[in-house]
Amino acid sequence: MTTDSTEKFYLGRQPILDRKQEIVGYELLFRSAGRDYAEFESYSHASASVITSALASFGMQEVLGGKFGFINVHLGLLLSEMLELLPIGQSVLELLEVIRLDDRVVERCRELKQLGFTLALDDHEFCPEFVEIYNLVDIIKVDILQTEAERLPVIIEQFRRWPLKILAEKVETVEQFEACYRLGFDLFQGYFFERPVVLDKKRIDVSGMAMLKLLQQLTTDTAIDEIEQTFKANPNLSYNLLRLVNSVAFGMCEKIKTLRHAITMLGINHLRRWVQLSLFAGNDSRGINNPLLEMAAVRGRLMELLTEQRWGKPASGEQADQAFMTGILSLLDVLFEAPMGDIIASLNLTDEVSLALLYREGWLGDLLSLAERLEVTDFAAVEPLLGRCAITLDQLLAAQLEAFSWRSTVMGQ
Repeated sequence: MTTDSTEKFYLGRQPILDRKQEIVGYELLFRSAGRDYAEFESYSHASASVITSALASFGMQEVLGGKFGFINVHLGLLLSEMLELLPIGQSVLELLEVIRLDDRVVERCRELKQLGFTLALDDHEFCPEFVEIYNLVDIIKVDILQTEAERLPVIIEQFRRWPLKILAEKVETVEQFEACYRLGFDLFQGYFFERPVVLDKKRIDVSGMAMLKLLQQLTTDTAIDEIEQTFKANPNLSYNLLRLVNSVAFGMCEKIKTLRHAITMLGINHLRRWVQLSLFAGNDSRGINNPLLEMAAVRGRLMELLTEQRWGKPASGEQADQAFMTGILSLLDVLFEAPMGDIIASLNLTDEVSLALLYREGWLGDLLSLAERLEVTDFAAVEPLLGRCAITLDQLLAAQLEAFSWRSTVMGQ
């Protein structure tokens, strides 16, 4: 992921959700590995890096998995033909607030709109002088942390004169999401979905307990007959698992149609992975569109790949499996809105996994912290964690891309 032979860029994906709390896109953020801050002068360079890296080093499909990609665009890049290399139907060109919306910019936006691009204005405040561009853009982004709360209803009312979608940016808590939802925002950017409202009141329901029981069976060499009985006792669990398994391209010609068939054809290792992912898809009405599933899948796979990078594939089978499971389980407290300690108590986990989940301790804890910091684009915290994990930057970037690609492949999107 480079723009020349020496400079490397971290890649961050910030999720953008709709009113159903389903992921519709990601803002792609790049930061030079040599700096832990964004410089104004580097906007154009970084924007160009997003495009060249996404197209060449990464591939838009691998990075986005079929979702929209929001890409920051500075004036120089806006006027450049480089933009036209992007996949038109999947790209949202986000005009940074530092761009002066003059006649030249309006005309260029008109050209891009005619080509079929989706256009957005970043951190924008309503101005009567910009009526012409409001007829062209599709999305207005509002930074809710930098905007006084009492002004938000007025802002929304002003922009409702046009068929625009209004995006609330920097939504980090459920309370903020609910407030913006009531105000009528259409899109939401942030990690509010990873912040449960309650962590000490809700008990894990019957289906959740069944999933955890099945996960324990699959990690303790339980006989297939017992595993099948757990499925039979929980029809919803069986349905969700078969739905997911049948959606995956494992290179088989025939689809899996029965529980026993699924168990024997996939094998315990594949089945265990699918149960881990099914925890998220099966416990939520959004199914595979649950943003927690997206995050858990990428997190688990990234940790697995980094473990293989550190110790080598031949000798790291059990360690890699532990890393994947730690990544998946690290979000179960959010999914079930229950304390992590209660969830761990229902599973027969090793001390290494338990300490990582509860306290971020040990080598698994360091890997988990690295994955979490990368997710929220806290690049300043990533570099010291790389040293503690004995992972190079090149290894991290390669594993990140493979994790994105794996998520897109296994979930069919």
